[in-house]
Amino acid sequence: MKIFDSHIKEKVEFKPIKNNEVRIYVCGPTVYDDAHLGHARSSISFDLLRRTLETIGYKVTFVKNFTDIDDKIIKKINETGKSLKEITEHYINSYLKDMEALNVKRANIEPKATESLESMFEIIQKLLEKGYAYKLPNGDIYFDTSKDKEYCKLSNKCQEDEVIHRVEIEGKKNPADFALWKSCKGENDVCFDSPFGAGRPGWHIECSAMIKKHIAYEGEYQIDIHGGGADLFFPHHENEEAQTRCAYNQHLAKYWMHNGFVQINGEKMSKSLGNSFFVKDALKHYPGEVLRFYLMSTHYRAPLNFSEEDLISSKKRLDKLYRLKKRVYGTNKKQQDKEFETKLLEAMKDDLNISKALAIIDEFIKEANESLDKNPKDKTIKQKIVSNIDFIDKLLGIGGNDAYEYFQAGIDKNTKQKIEELIEKRSKAKKEKNYELADKIREELKQMGIMIQDTPNGTVWEKV
Repeated sequence: MKIFDSHIKEKVEFKPIKNNEVRIYVCGPTVYDDAHLGHARSSISFDLLRRTLETIGYKVTFVKNFTDIDDKIIKKINETGKSLKEITEHYINSYLKDMEALNVKRANIEPKATESLESMFEIIQKLLEKGYAYKLPNGDIYFDTSKDKEYCKLSNKCQEDEVIHRVEIEGKKNPADFALWKSCKGENDVCFDSPFGAGRPGWHIECSAMIKKHIAYEGEYQIDIHGGGADLFFPHHENEEAQTRCAYNQHLAKYWMHNGFVQINGEKMSKSLGNSFFVKDALKHYPGEVLRFYLMSTHYRAPLNFSEEDLISSKKRLDKLYRLKKRVYGTNKKQQDKEFETKLLEAMKDDLNISKALAIIDEFIKEANESLDKNPKDKTIKQKIVSNIDFIDKLLGIGGNDAYEYFQAGIDKNTKQKIEELIEKRSKAKKEKNYELADKIREELKQMGIMIQDTPNGTVWEKV
């Protein structure tokens, strides 16, 4: 498999640290608000990576953390009067619910920063002992970037204008120095006991500690792949790498991968800009699978400019897969199509080449429909189609839902009940050979925007 390594800015052949095993860490959300489309895109991007590696045959250990202590969380505590636990548990559950709707596989390990404090203390202590960190009179501890001769070589983004905006703190040696430990500053602060005094960790130390605690290898590299959004490469990932390398004489990751931004009107989407589009709001209007398909249809490294018009066009492309699935409704036995599976997997093995993968699927749908038109009762053709759709679901996380339920999305419970009652009434009329009533009911359903189809397994319906 080939992946684009953000560090060397080249597509390289992926070679795991250990044969047949891959350890991946992806930076998860800071849980002070609901997940937005930027979170969704990152999750889907690395879900595709994980699915591809697993389909190849690797044993993948996938870790995604929750940052559950941070300045923004403390601000939320002070604004709402709620406890740290109340706020973070609420938004963790909200995030997991949104990701489930997007068919993102749950991580094998989901560590929280507040449950990894001992690992943070260990790293900070090592950095102090080695002279890579210093303590200010107020109790804050900073990493000394001037002592790390490799600093900035990961992202190559440490020009003066990149660090000059850093908050100036009295006693801080260099503008680029970053906090490892923040001492308590008042009664509204959230503090934890530590060997360095009461306080809380800096953001960057949290991920290094969680990696060390849960999945680090001994040797040159701690993990195979570290991933996250492009905005995290500097300073977050640069600082993670620096403190881990200086504390343990180990690189944090062998490969670094980053997904592109989601933009709205050409601007990066972010809460600070006030243009965040929450996943839960999008899910009110579109099924999770439709949103997933849209967000993954642009290559993971490219920026995605969100457009509802493009989302609707994307849905029509996904509709074609489900219309094919409807044509093989009731076919249970599967027959593996190795040629199709190989072609699709080879596309994804090329740095998750989703454009090529979707083109292969489009061609499969076209050829499958043509074959069914010529041989509508050929069981072998139907069995191969079913097998291929199952493989698409396994590799890309789309196409796995019931075809009729997919086309019924957006219909409320009461309307569904009315439709089912009308269909039952029509079936009864047909049994009684009251075809005039049956036709009248079909027309009534049509006026509601509902199309029905009689199959050997009963009458099925969909929203037009």
